[in-house]
Amino acid sequence: MVSPYVEGATLLPALYAQLSTYLDLLVKWNARTNLTSIREPEEMVRRHFGESLFAGAQLADRVTDGTTLLDFGSGAGFPGLPIQLSRPELAVTLAESQGKKASFLREAVRTLGLKTEVWAGRVETMPPVAGVKREFDVVTMRAVDDMGRAVVEARGRVKAGGWLVILTTEVPDGVEAVRLPGDGHGWVTFEQVGSRVE
Repeated sequence: MVSPYVEGATLLPALYAQLSTYLDLLVKWNARTNLTSIREPEEMVRRHFGESLFAGAQLADRVTDGTTLLDFGSGAGFPGLPIQLSRPELAVTLAESQGKKASFLREAVRTLGLKTEVWAGRVETMPPVAGVKREFDVVTMRAVDDMGRAVVEARGRVKAGGWLVILTTEVPDGVEAVRLPGDGHGWVTFEQVGSRVE
């Protein structure tokens, strides 16, 4: 499905308004809580919002209505919240173990009127559903602590045939990668997780 908010490379007014509200909320909260080390709104737009929306656009051919997406270590909501805003048909869960950041995510979801779930805890503590470990069609990550350990845990949360999507500066062997726009050294990597024995 084509997003009702993005046409080509142009943000449509409804998405622009929601992103503006999200930015205002981020700037307000960031003044008293360290949600992101980036303080300038223009840089937040370029780095956080732009890179997240770009990653979401790269997912277009890999997701359908109802696709489940876990944003692992969501922090201030990147890339999960901009992806949710641009793709409202996805079922997005934002996982964040730091209490103040999780509180911000709940406030952002409420303010923006989203159906997005916020898991205020470590991903590995997510309870099973009907006795089965909770898995997602897509797991996204960006700037998480202990990336090596986090990637292992994130990979284990991807359904067989699903995608692990990482915004990173290093591209591991054997994964698809698309360079982020701009003059940085960032990439969006896509690893399709195959069948595995539990």
